[in-house]
Amino acid sequence: MITQLKGRLVEKNPTHIIVDCNGVGYLLHISLHTFGLLPNDELLTVYTHLSVKEDSHTLFGFSSKVEREIFRLLISVSGVGPSIARTMLSSMNPQEVQQAIASGNVAVIQSVKGIGAKTAQRLILDLKDKVLKTFDLDENTLLSDNTFKEEALSALEVLGFARKISEKVLDRILQQTPSLSVEELIKKALKSF
Repeated sequence: MITQLKGRLVEKNPTHIIVDCNGVGYLLHISLHTFGLLPNDELLTVYTHLSVKEDSHTLFGFSSKVEREIFRLLISVSGVGPSIARTMLSSMNPQEVQQAIASGNVAVIQSVKGIGAKTAQRLILDLKDKVLKTFDLDENTLLSDNTFKEEALSALEVLGFARKISEKVLDRILQQTPSLSVEELIKKALKSF
């Protein structure tokens, strides 16, 4: 099993990269999240997952071990293949995927292209305990963060800001400082617009 590659970045695309390791070029399928984190310099280390099927061997690349672990958890669920897992990690960053699963947020998971209501519920049912355990998350903290975020979103909507833009701003703020009160969250968001 190939678990990581260290080499020279030869080609960089939003869906795949080619890494040259001592003269051998490896094609790695990547998420948009990983694409955004790729360094500009040529040397890099990529964590990998090899997907073996009857008719193909596909190598997936990740910028971090956490993202790779989430990918592996996602593909362990019946009905979720590597393509859907990669799409999910392209639509949301690894922390957002963890939070959506841990807090049981079906709507967020279902917003990913290719995931219906049943698959979203199955993901939550199968992975909630694993996500909480594997990533040392506290369910109560997640729920309060989610509540604070929803309250802040409502307040920003009342003030005339678009919900999607507000949600991205709040997510970015919560990633940097997750333990903010609703008031602090709104103030920081207003300064970010």
